[in-house]
Amino acid sequence: MNIFDELTNNFSRLPGIGKKSAVRMVNWLLKQDSSYVSRFAHNLGQLQEKIKPCPVCGAWTEIEPCSICSNSLRNKNQICVVEEAQDVFTIEAHGEYKGQYHVLGGLIKPLEGIGPAQLSIMPLLNRLKEINSEKQEIEVIIATNPTVEGDSTALYINKVISELNLTPAPKVTRLATGIPVGGDLEYIDKRTLSLSFRGRSEL
Repeated sequence: MNIFDELTNNFSRLPGIGKKSAVRMVNWLLKQDSSYVSRFAHNLGQLQEKIKPCPVCGAWTEIEPCSICSNSLRNKNQICVVEEAQDVFTIEAHGEYKGQYHVLGGLIKPLEGIGPAQLSIMPLLNRLKEINSEKQEIEVIIATNPTVEGDSTALYINKVISELNLTPAPKVTRLATGIPVGGDLEYIDKRTLSLSFRGRSEL
């Protein structure tokens, strides 16, 4: 197998990229300036070395903690819980939300052997207890995708938060309807996402 075929196979493994698209991408790179291709390869090679999960929220970052967690202007008593790190970028791109985040790293999927222990739920509870130590009101916005697994995970998180018996009790909300059932946050338009945040309801 030559380098062209290897690169084609590499690109075809990317989400949403088929064999034909991968071939077009490799052909396009062959036509570009060599300095661009070198920079591209260099950046790709450093990706996993430079970008790590934030030790606080779990979002991708080059600095620790990330720019959101270290921003004193963000509402630290409001935490938006998302499934994956890319959901943070999706929500931030719309500029509607001004609180903090917490990345679960997936959803509860018993059939795939993914339970609460495999997700970043305990760190979330520890964050809530730390905020609550100052007896401040907390809102947890659960922004998992509106799927069976997303809803089940949201209900589980609501349950374990209530079992903490914090005073005052955290307010747990879920993004309102407007996001289509079975949809994915990554593909939601700005208007729909904004209405979902404004119309969120308490679990």
